[in-house]
Amino acid sequence: MQRLAPALRQDNVALDLISLIKTILAATKEISFRVSQAHLGDLMGSTLDENIQGEVQKKLDVVANELFKDILLESGFVKAISSEEEDTSVAGNDDGKYIVSFDPLDGSSNIDINSLIGTIFSIHEAPKDMAADDSDMFKQAGHKQVCAGYVLYGPATMLVMTTGSGTHFYVLDRTHGGYLLAERNVQVPVDTQEFAVNMSNQRFWQTPMKNYISDLIAGDTGPRNKNFNMRWIAAMVGDIHRVLCRGGIFTYPTDSKNAEQPYKLRLMYEANPMAFLLEQAGALAMTSKGRIMDIEPSSIHQRVEVIMGSKNEVETCLSYYK
Repeated sequence: MQRLAPALRQDNVALDLISLIKTILAATKEISFRVSQAHLGDLMGSTLDENIQGEVQKKLDVVANELFKDILLESGFVKAISSEEEDTSVAGNDDGKYIVSFDPLDGSSNIDINSLIGTIFSIHEAPKDMAADDSDMFKQAGHKQVCAGYVLYGPATMLVMTTGSGTHFYVLDRTHGGYLLAERNVQVPVDTQEFAVNMSNQRFWQTPMKNYISDLIAGDTGPRNKNFNMRWIAAMVGDIHRVLCRGGIFTYPTDSKNAEQPYKLRLMYEANPMAFLLEQAGALAMTSKGRIMDIEPSSIHQRVEVIMGSKNEVETCLSYYK
């Protein structure tokens, strides 16, 4: 198996970007260890605090965020960072070439049941004419990403990453402490018989999504003339990883449960990096109105509707909105 740095050089990734990626992955290796030892190290359960999203923070959320923040800001490679757990962006090196957005521990509701969780990250080039403490530099569309990826803390610690030359799988080899290339240029099947959605919210969905999911559930007795299985891990990293491995459609659609917050997932550090990974693997990543990576962000914590996965199935889903 090929080591990380040679694999990135094969994709003609710039040396300074390789250095930043290796810095990010150093943090993920530490998080992977902390996750594996959480039951033994008083890191289970929640804190008494909420993050900017109004969500109660898990102890591991806080630890992972601090690890990421410290190692990135100390590296000198980044001009600023933004995180799900931070109220606003955090300034780094004025001369840093990149900005990094991240969800330090996606799916943290799974921590206490020892289920799948992960880290999601997105890298953009930093505007040269903006100050390091100006959060407006993060208002860049997803198609301007230079790297995106996630690390899945499962039976194996896996890195899934793209720098714009395909989506590749890496596995953490604990014998030498590095990530090794396991599969290059992953491709998502264009057709599928699996879907991932939180069915408990269906009464709040818009009519097109209700009708689409109803037709999937009807199986070979309905208009689709084939049976579908539902899979739901409740961690975006896990559900998207399954789509990348064997196809499927993942959606967190618009809902009316909270009129002031019709969307669930964050654009900058969830939807955009996953969209980049999926598009590089031949899949689609959309909202009901258009391509996710074409959205011009209005804030670092902006939320967005998500419909992504196998190309033909996403297109079928979107046809219900026409």
